[in-house]
Amino acid sequence: MPTQTDPVSLTVEVERKGEQCIVHCRGRLVSCVCSFFVKKVHGLIPGSKLIVLDFTDLECVDSMGLGALVRVYVACKRSGCELRLVNLGQRVKEMLGLTNLLGLFAEMGERGSITHF
Repeated sequence: MPTQTDPVSLTVEVERKGEQCIVHCRGRLVSCVCSFFVKKVHGLIPGSKLIVLDFTDLECVDSMGLGALVRVYVACKRSGCELRLVNLGQRVKEMLGLTNLLGLFAEMGERGSITHF
């Protein structure tokens, strides 16, 4: 009997205020949704000075999801746009820590907060 797996999903809600965006991510940032995630964030880079990825409701990220985060980071950096990650859950922090990416993203988060939004 074949086993059924739960559908993997990621929803992205964008809140734009001038040259700043908050991207609220819900679900799982895993291989089958990485292209969607990267395209969505890439589309926000033109005209943005700051993109905040709010991971309050992000359950987990896999290796492909980490690759998507790095691609978004590089694209933002090349365009002169700042990228911040906020509200990281324990599982996401652990994955970033295991890959030595936590320091990079933690440094970005320490530069400021989104309270001015």
